[in-house]
Amino acid sequence: MRILITGGAGFIGSHLSEALLDEKHQVYVLDDLSTGSIDNIAHLKGRPGFHYTIDTVFNDSLVAEMVDRADVIFHLAAAVGVKLIVQEPVHTIETNVHGTEVILRHAAKKKKLVFVASTSEVYGKSAQIPFREDADLVMGATTRHRWAYACSKALDEFLALAYYKQKKLPVIVVRFFNTVGPRQTGQYGMVVPTFVRQALLGNQITVFGDGTQSRSFTYVGDVVWALLKLMVEPRAIGQVFNVGNTEEVTIEGLATRIKAQTASSSPIVKIPYDQAYEAGFEDMPRRVPHLEKIRDLIGYEPKVGLQEIIERVIADYRGRLNVTGL
Repeated sequence: MRILITGGAGFIGSHLSEALLDEKHQVYVLDDLSTGSIDNIAHLKGRPGFHYTIDTVFNDSLVAEMVDRADVIFHLAAAVGVKLIVQEPVHTIETNVHGTEVILRHAAKKKKLVFVASTSEVYGKSAQIPFREDADLVMGATTRHRWAYACSKALDEFLALAYYKQKKLPVIVVRFFNTVGPRQTGQYGMVVPTFVRQALLGNQITVFGDGTQSRSFTYVGDVVWALLKLMVEPRAIGQVFNVGNTEEVTIEGLATRIKAQTASSSPIVKIPYDQAYEAGFEDMPRRVPHLEKIRDLIGYEPKVGLQEIIERVIADYRGRLNVTGL
């Protein structure tokens, strides 16, 4: 098949591109490199079936042409990372909402299957743990820019499902839970690569908040496996799926584990949210997925646990530090 991946030079997109090429699909990547990197797909250049275009999903005529050529679209292009979201709320909303609208509008003309990448952030401040796909979403106040990302991705979901209902466009919504692995950077606030880099360089390991907030981390290979299975499962169309891992850890506990696994002497330092982000910043105390829905449909079970995730990220960063001297 011919697969279009928007945001294909990003962290998840580059791993998905690799897996699709391994299955002999034609892969067309569209990325403006705003948060992705050409380095992520450098090893794919020259492989049969791989094509990439450096441009934006806002380029209406280009998107129309690329969507028309594709059999399946994975729409991964988005503003990502808490740091970027807080610093650039206008960019966040415009990128996430308008970019998705462009993709869906063109895909609807030829009824192309579209995956819309969403996020565990949409659950907001809900206390119904673990998060189920049909649970209520609890958003913070509009005066808190931190929730702009969650609201924009929730609107993406509403829009995708509206296209499915009204225009019969085949869509699948996937909510990612803290996807981690090689090639991810901490540039926009991703916590695992940030901690690993700090630990390897002997810098302070900076825990934002009091460190009691907990998260569950998913290996990128498990996420890609789920996407490939959902792509060929007709019963997934029109549905929303959590894709994650239920193994939970506090952020302070994560920092401690990374310090130990890197044999680092770095001190662990806590920084209040107001200093790390902005005054009045709010965070989710826990974020754990309910996985029964995707397990029942495609047999999804995360294979890589947190210990191994950390080991793989450490190995990846050690290689990059040796090469680049970062």
